[in-house]
Formats: sequence, structure tokens, C-alpha cells
Amino acid sequence: MIERLLTIDLPATREIIVINDGSSDGTREVLDGLKRHARLHIVHAERNRGKGHAIRLGLSAARGDVVAIQDADLELDPAQIAMLVAPLLAGESDVVYGSRFMNGPPDAPRLTVFANRTLTSLTNLLFGSGITDMETCYKVMRTSVARSLGLTADRFDIEPEITARLLKAGHPILELPVTFLPRSRAAGKKIGWRDGVAAVRVLFRHRFSRRAD
Repeated sequence: MIERLLTIDLPATREIIVINDGSSDGTREVLDGLKRHARLHIVHAERNRGKGHAIRLGLSAARGDVVAIQDADLELDPAQIAMLVAPLLAGESDVVYGSRFMNGPPDAPRLTVFANRTLTSLTNLLFGSGITDMETCYKVMRTSVARSLGLTADRFDIEPEITARLLKAGHPILELPVTFLPRSRAAGKKIGWRDGVAAVRVLFRHRFSRRAD
């Protein structure tokens, strides 16, 4: 993934922030052994706290005007980032999501598709939005917007938190279609039904509280 991020065509200067979320499988040693590159910034968390905490670390370290979230599992080809950042660079939008569902149902387990569609539909019902993929990894936005959200989630509940805070703050979300190759649980997929329950709680809390903490 790092090699791809360093070599893909992008319409702007890139900065790659790699967050090692307290891995104990040799990831730290691999990252420390990489050739130093001016565009590559590696951050080691001392203990594993989850995707949300990793994203918040990355946002705090970002120096650019636009940020894009990229999972390291190769489900999403980073070559698609160029298309996603284009509307921001053109001043057409402050937030762009890469939707996995705009081109029809993806080749993913039915339960996964059902869960994603259910959570997205609940988001649209609660916030009066019309998005198609709330849980997408590809959330691209101006750094100033991302930092204004006051994110607090540590785990996978970061996905509904980002979307809920954006919509509650009145930020329109532009969606563009992306393709992805879903992993199975045997291949290391970690998200489960408990994360779905947590997502529902986050959506309701942010919708009905005056201050979403």
C-alpha cells in the first residue's frame, strides 16, 4: 500500500501518514526498516486503541489542506484518490465520499451489504441526507473541516461519528463511485455485529443531543 501511495498519480503534492496502531506482529520493525522518504511520515502508537484513534492521530499530524483516509488492507485501490480529491481542489466541495454502492451491489457477503445499507438508511432517516455509503473508508475532506468535527471515537464507531458530525454541522457530502475488493473474516476482517450496534448508538446520540460528545 505504501508503495502504491508513493507512486500513484495525484493532482497535488502528497503526504503519507502511516499510523501503526500498536501492532505486535512485526509491523513496527517493517516500517522502521523502510527507506526514508520526505513524503512519508510514520507514527507509532504505543498500544492498540482502534481505527478511530489511529485516524485521530493521523489528523493531528497532517500538514496538508486536504486529508483522505486509506485503509492498509488493499480493499480499495489508492489510485482512486486522485478522482476523489479533484472536486476539493476545484473548489466544488469540501467533503467527498467514495461510495462502494453507487455502481450497484458490490461483490461482498450479503450480510455485510445488508448491514451497510441498513446503517446508511438509518443515517439518511435521522439526518435528512441522501448518501449511499456511510461506512466507506474513503472519506476525503478539507483538513480544517476534519479538525473542526471534534472527533472522539477510538474504534470503528469513528465512521458514523464523522458522518453524523459532518451532517449535523451542515456540510454537504458529495459522493463519487469507487470499486473495492472486500476481505473475508478469514483474511483478517475485524468488524462485527457489535460494531454495528455501536454505530446505531453513535448516530442516535449525535442526532438527538445538543452537544455530541
